[in-house]
Amino acid sequence: MRLTTKGRYAVTAMLDLALNADNGPISLAGISKRQEISLSYLEQLFSKLRQNELVSSVRGPGGGYRLSRAADEIFVAEIVDAVNESIDATSCGGEGSCHKGDICLTHHLWCDLSKQIHEFLSGISLASLVARKDIQAVSERLNSEQTEAPLAGQQQERISASSLA
Repeated sequence: MRLTTKGRYAVTAMLDLALNADNGPISLAGISKRQEISLSYLEQLFSKLRQNELVSSVRGPGGGYRLSRAADEIFVAEIVDAVNESIDATSCGGEGSCHKGDICLTHHLWCDLSKQIHEFLSGISLASLVARKDIQAVSERLNSEQTEAPLAGQQQERISASSLA
């Protein structure tokens, strides 16, 4: 199956947005730090997510992105589809040219699997993921790591400054 990093990162970023929605608009830089996804890659993904009306942008100081609909109205399959990611288990990209230009014996099996995966992801909303305790625990850890990192840097600066005195 081919679900590349584009689809995985888009879902991860959207879930981060949903988890942090109470904090107002979320910056891509914040998502980038928490999820360790390149900022330029996020900008590309969010351009497509915005075009597909899954997120809206807020300009100005304190700006960022927010979900364009309630988290229970946005489904994982929509996110994957929005970034032009196909969920395809065939070896021919669904074209039916898997065996010397024709359909192979198992082509329809893999097409059916692809449809099942898409249907499965169509039934999972961001809200259902946000509600999971395991996902909440990971989110809390990532948020605390992000707030602890600047503090550790400040402590190191104090130590360095005091050793100069």
